Amino acid sequence: MKWDGAAFTGAKLAALHDDSLLVYRRDDKPDIPFPGLIDLPGGGREGDESPADCALRELHEEFGIIVSAERLHYARSYHLPWYRPAPSWFLAVRLTDADIAAICFGDEGSDWQLMAVNSFIGHGSAVSHLQDRIVDYRGAPTD
Repeated sequence: MKWDGAAFTGAKLAALHDDSLLVYRRDDKPDIPFPGLIDLPGGGREGDESPADCALRELHEEFGIIVSAERLHYARSYHLPWYRPAPSWFLAVRLTDADIAAICFGDEGSDWQLMAVNSFIGHGSAVSHLQDRIVDYRGAPTD
């Protein structure tokens, strides 16, 4: 992962298992961004953490899964001028069967599931810019 230490607002994570994504439905509260939509793990940066630290901390807080940064295989920054002035990061990791078995869903969101990647991309209730990130990720060269 190439991060130059520049400021960023947060990170989202494509946590993949076979051809599925770990997703959750956001709480339906009017005071949060994207209420009630299907979302990916991730959230806002805390302190001086790196994009990887941010994404993996959020994965742990939201789903109880601990994954090492060495397992991340994709990272890209995106600028969302309509949302926040600094960029955000999008990362990807492959989950194992043991990771899935260890899921302990936290208190954010109403439910979680493994959703087929194509279903997420085409879903009318998913966070649209994250659908675009998945499309970008799928078109990226593999390492």
